[in-house]
Amino acid sequence: MTMLRSQPEGERDTAAPAPPPVTPHTGPLAWARDLAMGMRFAAGGSREGWIRTALTAAGVALGVAVLLLGASVPTLMNAWHGREKARENLGQAHPPPRTDRTVLYATVDTTFRGTGIRGRLVDPDGAHPPVPPGVRHLPGPGEMVVSPALKELLAAPDNALLRERLSSYRIVGVIGDQGLLGPKELTYLAHTDALGGRGGYRIDHFGKNWDPQPLSTPALVLVTMTCVALMTPVMVFIGTSVRFGNERRELRLAALRLVGADVRTTRRIASGEALFGSLLGLLGGGALFLLGRLLAPSITLWDINVFSSDVSPSPLAALLIAVLVPTAAVLVTLVAQRGITIEPLGIVRKRTPVRRRLWWRVALPVVGAGLLVPMAIQARPTDNPLDATRLAVGSTLLLFGVTALLPWLVERVVGRLRGGPVPWQLAVRRLQLSSGPATRAVSGITVAVAGAIAIHMLMTGSQAGFAAAYAKSGRVPQISFWGYATGWQQTERALDALRATPGVTTARGLLSANSGRMPATGRDTGRDLPGIIAVGTCAELRKVAKLPSCRDGDAFVTDARASGVETGIAPGATIDLNPAEGYGEPRTTPHPWTVPPSARAAHLIPVEDGHRIYYDLLLTPSVLDASRLSRPDMEILVRFDRDAPDAVEHIRNTGTRIDPTMYEGSSIDNPHDRQYTGVRNALFIGAVITLLLIGAGLIISTVEQLYERRRLLSTLDAYGTRRATLGWSVLWQTALPVALGLGLALACGLTLGSLLLSVIGSGVTVDWPVVAGMTAIGGAVILFVTALSLPPLWRMMRPDGLRTE
Repeated sequence: MTMLRSQPEGERDTAAPAPPPVTPHTGPLAWARDLAMGMRFAAGGSREGWIRTALTAAGVALGVAVLLLGASVPTLMNAWHGREKARENLGQAHPPPRTDRTVLYATVDTTFRGTGIRGRLVDPDGAHPPVPPGVRHLPGPGEMVVSPALKELLAAPDNALLRERLSSYRIVGVIGDQGLLGPKELTYLAHTDALGGRGGYRIDHFGKNWDPQPLSTPALVLVTMTCVALMTPVMVFIGTSVRFGNERRELRLAALRLVGADVRTTRRIASGEALFGSLLGLLGGGALFLLGRLLAPSITLWDINVFSSDVSPSPLAALLIAVLVPTAAVLVTLVAQRGITIEPLGIVRKRTPVRRRLWWRVALPVVGAGLLVPMAIQARPTDNPLDATRLAVGSTLLLFGVTALLPWLVERVVGRLRGGPVPWQLAVRRLQLSSGPATRAVSGITVAVAGAIAIHMLMTGSQAGFAAAYAKSGRVPQISFWGYATGWQQTERALDALRATPGVTTARGLLSANSGRMPATGRDTGRDLPGIIAVGTCAELRKVAKLPSCRDGDAFVTDARASGVETGIAPGATIDLNPAEGYGEPRTTPHPWTVPPSARAAHLIPVEDGHRIYYDLLLTPSVLDASRLSRPDMEILVRFDRDAPDAVEHIRNTGTRIDPTMYEGSSIDNPHDRQYTGVRNALFIGAVITLLLIGAGLIISTVEQLYERRRLLSTLDAYGTRRATLGWSVLWQTALPVALGLGLALACGLTLGSLLLSVIGSGVTVDWPVVAGMTAIGGAVILFVTALSLPPLWRMMRPDGLRTE
């Protein structure tokens, strides 16, 4: 028996110290080390690993590029409006007196074959006039400076009519970028000595106060839905992209567990792999953004064309994108790891399948529809922040609701399927065991197609509305001109010139001016409705009214106004020929004139296009000297033969020769048609690219699932299973989720599009060619995935796959 000797007091304990406790590898250094290891795995893997990483980077790059372009819109619009503000002056409330530093300025916009051309005329009062941006000095008499795009258009051989229209001026320079809204803008600045009267107004500087007006309801709905339709698939796609190749990554993590790594370490390594792909995608997205920035000058949407330098996100927005996208990739990876248990010998999914709950999946689209339905029923203007927020939130919830419903729908549908051919049973059984990877990839298809269908319906409905309006107002081929006139003789000469123009069938015109009631005690004449006086020959007056008889010297009072509307015009009444310029404007010095007591009654006749004429007093030229009128105008209506070649352009050329400052009014050119078509085509191309990228993700997911089942495939091959059977099973395995996703997308897109069309007060119009095209592309994606999955399938169906080590 061994005796224990007691240790004397004060004697030091010479026993060996205990080892320090083992501390887990945690903290920032451990995180950095594990993330770096995961990034090395992603960067140094096999060819398949690089394909997965490249696909992840491509998906993230597409999303980042769209986010950067979206973040550039505010900067782009500020630059666009800033240049417009700096170069323009629409008139000053208090016109400056004529000095050495003032200039007469006039707008002479025109249209050539459906394309608008901005024109400005100047007539300097002295040697130091103001100069707009982009121009070193104003052109001399008979000279003009033009934009590069207009110079190129004028030089084209088939644009002789446009050269004729601007032949009064000689090109002496090109407007710089500071004076252009975009590189494709068509504009010119010309010098004329004939600018006077009311054809122009005097200014002493360039630069106007620009107060942005609230968007109209259709414009607000269109802008909001465009942002939602672009951003929602981007968010879903980024979340899906970082999970490409997840099955192979999990097998690698199981191998790391076998050599001693704990669960937290494997999750950090998986985050590093996702982080590497997202960082590559961030760089690729920046490169795509720069490419899109270079291509921006060649794109025109809604008449907005900008320079490359305008497409630039704010530093804060770019920093948020650079930080949030990789962070989101790491968070998505960590969330995905919660559903599995990585053991040293393999992956253990959740042992008891969790039944997907329906209530919250249905709640998302129901709440979204609940926000939109009241707006669709009330049909009132949505030009306030609250309605804009409701519109954006409701549309987003509807689209995300479809994404949430898809996994539940696939699980329920495949869970009820029984029987059928062998390939069908194999596909259904595989989806019953694990439908998550397929539904995650297809969710991107669902939300992209649903958004594309909704936005195309909105575009088609708006485009149809504009087309119907232009078709209704333009059913009679006619052009109207309105401009300053000094007397009836000038108007008559203009009519003669227009009647001699090729393609013109008829032309009628009158000299018109406003009149007012004479001031009276206790009555504010500034709030009176003006009377309208028309001067013309008997032949011209008979084109607008039924006259009992007519000869020069006659006057007629018409029935233009409804009962109760007082204009002061009556036989023998005294009226004011110098009324206030507009309703509510201050009183001016009256110019009294007495209506001839012999004026007879006349009945106005409606014109062929249905527009009513409001002439209150018809006079022949000798009754009233036009010089007594304060602001006389000539109003001309020209009708032409649609079949005459370039009749419209000949008429516009004649109008320019008569007076370049005349305003043209017509419903011949529908600018919205080309604008809507361009946006629709761009959205369709974007949806096609998204579907193809998602199809590439489906290929990776399908091939990895086949790799997991390679022993089973070899066993089936050993038992004599035909390759065609397994090939068809891959087809059905891809087709089922895609078909269900496209069905959901169709239902959501049609519902959302119908609600949005009701919000803007338009009839529901379905763009069936686009719907059919999206469905066809979805089917093509299925065949594409199946075709590229067959070669790996054949390679795995070999007897050597039965070997066991």
